[in-house]
Amino acid sequence: MSHLLVHFWPGGTEAHYQASIAAVHPPGRLPVGQTYHAAGPAEGGYLIVSVWESKEAEERFVQQMLLPAQPIAGGFPHPMVSQQAPIANLFTA
Repeated sequence: MSHLLVHFWPGGTEAHYQASIAAVHPPGRLPVGQTYHAAGPAEGGYLIVSVWESKEAEERFVQQMLLPAQPIAGGFPHPMVSQQAPIANLFTA
């Protein structure tokens, strides 16, 4: 079942995002198991939404790539606020 992951970094900026993505995403593509990635500035920080093939794929990325890479020089300040959920409905164009 597809899985949704939402990260919000209070005080985060576009520069933090670019540094962080460069450190944890393969150049020019999504990590294995990620099918969708959207990000942008939000009130008070920076928001990232990703869709994963499964909860296991999302957890593998977080445990094996994202958390071990912290802290990232020039990356997001911590702590982040995270939420995740199984996807009950996914609409595409």
